Amino acid sequence: MDSQAPERRLAAVLAADVAGFSRLMSVDEEATLRVLTAYRHEMDRLIAAHRGRVVGTAGDSVLAEFASPVEAVRCAIETQQALAQRNADLDQGRRVEFRIGINLGDVMVQGGDLLGDGVNVAARLEGLAEPGGICISQTVYDQVSAKLTAAFDDLGNQTVKNMPRPIRAYRLRSADSSHLAAPPQRVRRSRRTIAIVAVTLALAALAAGSSAWLMRSPATLPRAGTPTLPERPSIAVLAFTNMSDDPRQDYLSDGIAEDLITDLSKISSLFVIARNSSFTYKGKPVNIAQVGRELGVHYVVEGSVRRAGERMRITAQLIDAVSGHHLWAERYDRDFKEIFELQDEVRQKIVAALAVKLTPVEQQRLARKPTNNPLAYDLWAQGMRYQSHFTREDMAEARRFYERAIELDPGFARAYGQIANTYTIEVELGWVPASAGSVARALESAQRAAALDDELPEVQWVLSRTYIWQRQYDLALAAIERAVKLDPNFADGRAFYGQVLIYGGRAKEALANIEQAMRINPHYQFWYLTLLGHVQFMMKRYEAAVAAYKLAIDRNPAWVQSRLYLAATYGMLGQIDDAQWQVAELRTLGYNLRLSETPYLSFYKDEAYRNLMIEGLRKAGIAD
Repeated sequence: MDSQAPERRLAAVLAADVAGFSRLMSVDEEATLRVLTAYRHEMDRLIAAHRGRVVGTAGDSVLAEFASPVEAVRCAIETQQALAQRNADLDQGRRVEFRIGINLGDVMVQGGDLLGDGVNVAARLEGLAEPGGICISQTVYDQVSAKLTAAFDDLGNQTVKNMPRPIRAYRLRSADSSHLAAPPQRVRRSRRTIAIVAVTLALAALAAGSSAWLMRSPATLPRAGTPTLPERPSIAVLAFTNMSDDPRQDYLSDGIAEDLITDLSKISSLFVIARNSSFTYKGKPVNIAQVGRELGVHYVVEGSVRRAGERMRITAQLIDAVSGHHLWAERYDRDFKEIFELQDEVRQKIVAALAVKLTPVEQQRLARKPTNNPLAYDLWAQGMRYQSHFTREDMAEARRFYERAIELDPGFARAYGQIANTYTIEVELGWVPASAGSVARALESAQRAAALDDELPEVQWVLSRTYIWQRQYDLALAAIERAVKLDPNFADGRAFYGQVLIYGGRAKEALANIEQAMRINPHYQFWYLTLLGHVQFMMKRYEAAVAAYKLAIDRNPAWVQSRLYLAATYGMLGQIDDAQWQVAELRTLGYNLRLSETPYLSFYKDEAYRNLMIEGLRKAGIAD
């Protein structure tokens, strides 16, 4: 027995395999193997050119080691570029597309093989990548982000199989990277082809944070540009910087900035950018003029928080992003127990500097404190930090913080509302079935929150989402209408209002609300694009719907509604091979598709819309 310990070293590990390989083999084994062999030769050549070595191959998979993460990523990019060019000559259903994951970590070397978590993480990242795409770990991103021009989207912490902790993942942004552009389909050049390209380009620009635009016919889309300033005073509140010695205090600085956004959003005479967009600048060098241009706002608030025990120092300043002038700045040294009074004072200073007049109703709403217990507020803010990670474990941890906050203050409506939100998210992300009781628990918590304070927009929003799952359409519509009335700048609420309107057969109204949500939240989440595709489908603008769904899938390949609705859209276009590809991908993700087991079909109140979706899904090959 060899008692010598295996060699350990730090290595950049590239893991790749073919998406849908079993389906390709079932269609034509010999042709698939010929293409795979040719592609493997090309990959081997590029790995060697970037000073890597092939560690192992098994069927459709490749494992390679590099001394440099920069070389590993360059190799992956060039590989996907070369294979995309080759795939352009193949029919859509016959293309061999690799997913690639890259990790930098400690590995064990044994007989030329690589073992250990450094390899396992790369394999899990490969599973998160889109066909033809690249996914990298935090350790790789830290090494390459300043050295390569490629742009990456932060996917946050991802819970993956057989890993004790979530892994932070980044996906190469194909929409912004010409080297990973999807290969063109082999169709005749026609007005229809030009229209599809026009829609795709417009949507890609919008996804990068461009101005609001009107989705009329694809040929009449206006060219995207810098967002125009609204007529109302417009403002973005950046994430406050945590100046404390403890980086774990981030939750407090984030919570203070988020509360300021929430308060300002309720003022009807202001245009306020959503947290999801203004917080994208967190931890980065900020050019206020650039922020103003990118978000389409006139004013920007930035600040910092330093906490030491029960004392805290908060600085805040209001800046004219157009002129660069500071309109107001202040520093506060207070006890933590005075946090609510301090937040009120900051908000009042901003409103006064902007010469905004509040209605009596707005004054009354803003005078309410979320809780009288600072410790309960602190627990709530910690829960919000965990909830933002969007992993199943962190969602449960967030709920525990909210429950502890309620123990300190049983009247804390926002904590009840967020408990309801965690249960609803579990169902929406497919972590638990709707029948498992999460919907009922969400409704119970949301109704408790509304009983304590029925003027919280986020509570009305989660009530609406819960009512949809319970097929109570009229209650869902009433709740979401109240949410956007209470908060005209509530981007997620406005987007979901569009979804509810679609279920009710009101596509044109839905489109206007989705577009407005995208303007309030320029760095919107992937599901906004799914809603955009949904409304285009119901308006029978199928090419525009395809473009939206593809962008949604590029951001989140595992979101079932995007792929399901894309399959239906391809079915209506008669592109059956493309439809069946999406169905096969869903089944690969673990969904056993049948119309009778698809909950989304029961959400429609409008029979015509439901029947149109069913028709598309049947044409895609999904049985009753």
